[in-house]
Amino acid sequence: MPSEKQAAVTYYVGVDVGSASVRAALVDAFGTVVAHAEQPIQVWEPQPDHYEQSSADIWAACCSVTKEVVHGVDASQIRGLGFDATCSLVVVDKQFQPLAVNCQGQSHRNVIMWMDHRAASQVERINATQHRVLSYVGGAMSVEMQPPKLLWIKENLPESWEKVGYFFDLPDFLSWKATGVTARSLCTVVCKWTYSSDRGWDDSFWKMIGLEDLVKDKYEKIGNHVLSPGEAVGKGLMAEAARDLGLPEGIAVAASLIDAHAGGLGVIGADVKGHNLPCENQPITSRLAMICGTSSCHMGVSETPIFVPGVWGPYFSAMVPGLWLNEGGQSATGKLIDHVVRGHVAFPELEAKAAASARSIYTYLNSHLDLIKKSLPVGFLTVDLHVWPDFHGNRSPLTDLTLKGMVVGLTLARGLDELALIYLATIQAIALGTRHILEAMQAAGHDITTLFLCGGLSKNPLFVQMHADITGKPVVLSKEVESVLVGAAILGACASGDFASIQEAMAKMGKIGRVVQPNHEHKRFYDKKYEVFLKLVEHQREYRSIMNS
Repeated sequence: MPSEKQAAVTYYVGVDVGSASVRAALVDAFGTVVAHAEQPIQVWEPQPDHYEQSSADIWAACCSVTKEVVHGVDASQIRGLGFDATCSLVVVDKQFQPLAVNCQGQSHRNVIMWMDHRAASQVERINATQHRVLSYVGGAMSVEMQPPKLLWIKENLPESWEKVGYFFDLPDFLSWKATGVTARSLCTVVCKWTYSSDRGWDDSFWKMIGLEDLVKDKYEKIGNHVLSPGEAVGKGLMAEAARDLGLPEGIAVAASLIDAHAGGLGVIGADVKGHNLPCENQPITSRLAMICGTSSCHMGVSETPIFVPGVWGPYFSAMVPGLWLNEGGQSATGKLIDHVVRGHVAFPELEAKAAASARSIYTYLNSHLDLIKKSLPVGFLTVDLHVWPDFHGNRSPLTDLTLKGMVVGLTLARGLDELALIYLATIQAIALGTRHILEAMQAAGHDITTLFLCGGLSKNPLFVQMHADITGKPVVLSKEVESVLVGAAILGACASGDFASIQEAMAKMGKIGRVVQPNHEHKRFYDKKYEVFLKLVEHQREYRSIMNS
């Protein structure tokens, strides 16, 4: 009967390739994650600042997690597939076989990870050109983008360079594996490769930086067929990939997104009616999506292009179709908290006590801070302990790869209390860094009233509260913690034709959960912390000029 047919549940599969693992989710048309699976992937670090992966290892993990989430589900109910991934660089030859991105000639290691900083001298030379395309990346290109990495390969691995057939951003490699179509997503090529949605590639840029070979074959190697995120790719899922993934052949496969942008898509469009938020009945441009994992990304959209010094973009249609995107970021956040906590002398004690109480180390640290704060608000414990968080350089708003981390206020004490305090000061430093980015965006013309958080760190209540208190803005958490996977599934839903637009799918599938309000009575304390925060970097630069003079 037709009425029963209409009532049948439809599902979409979202696959998210993060830095350390691949995750998949089966998501229904209301944005509920029905099944979820995760599998680790390998990272090689052959030398400092070099991070590599294997595209074969990544694809195998995509297949196993997807099979797991669709197990036992009626194939006819699965309507679309969407991928998101880190913006890592995949290198293959003309037969699509992996090519080495390392001096050891290990061809299975054919992916230069997003966080790889090997191309520091190349990016310096690219930025020295002051080419017009750089105005769309905050005035200076990041070492984490693709042109410097391409130049590094050409200069350091001439054998691989000669054999290259295709360079893919990882999200585009995945849609190629699924469909056999080498189309690229507007999201990847605009955000990481200098493509312009209205003018395409700029020949003069590639020639100026010494990569004129890419222009010769009409950009065949880096992509000359570009689709909007969520647009259907080719004829859908091809037979071989369908078998590998355990999905029905021919279902819609969407043009992909970078992982942070998928997280933004999963949270930023949610319906907030009845929550008494300043962004209610306001355009989506009053919202900032923060995707907080290994690193953090700050996504704001605008109706017209806004150029923010030190913040990437404006990128047209790179996340929400029809809107310009600005993207701030911090290169190491979850990674930094882990580094600080695990490197502390009291970490073994923390690990043992957390295990004994069957809690995660971070839940244990949060409750330990509550014990030692006495009558003070917990944040006030760091009155004389300050951290500058750029242990992996500054992405926004200072775009300075050479900045280092700083800690001021250490003592000889080495117990669990001290570990809890440095953990708190690090979280505050990350939130102060967010305030720094927000202020740059506001000064350039954004009007942001509400933060929307997702990603692993959004599960940590201390991290969330500090962001509310330090920025003075309410923080909205999504109902589904896995917003990035919901974002990927939204792409699949769009490609299937079940929704008229990405905006419609975002409003129906993105749901909000808890709202965390700032403690306005703590404002004066955090204003002072922020003043110290800005002094720290000023001093670091002074020390450098003294030592270099």
